[in-house]
Amino acid sequence: MAFEFKRNFDELVASHDINVTPFIDVMLVLLVIFMVAAPLAVVHMPLDLPVSHSAASQPTEPVVLSVQRNLQLSVNDMPVPRPQIAATLARVTHGDVNTRIYLRADENVRYGDLIGVMDLLRAAGYLKVALVSRQVP
Repeated sequence: MAFEFKRNFDELVASHDINVTPFIDVMLVLLVIFMVAAPLAVVHMPLDLPVSHSAASQPTEPVVLSVQRNLQLSVNDMPVPRPQIAATLARVTHGDVNTRIYLRADENVRYGDLIGVMDLLRAAGYLKVALVSRQVP
């Protein structure tokens, strides 16, 4: 509690202002303590992880389905008619419907047409679809 003198009476009167200097000092000390202790709190546990010998075949290249401006479909740059898209994808993915299909489309393709292609994928059983865009540096 702080005291101040009144000029008229020269007596001590309690001041109701909060002195925040000790609070700031405590906060700065805690900040320094946490800055020093944070790197020590990270656990580095060396592990020798086992090697998997499973025969699961992973595709060496991604499966890319492209939709051109004229709505022509192609799988990995090979033109495919729309009715044969399910059979072509099954052949390329070896029947694994959990394979991620990368979907590229020309920017002038209408949204409804792109959803139609995604419906073809869904009907064929491919639910993991990733949309590909161009990266600008």
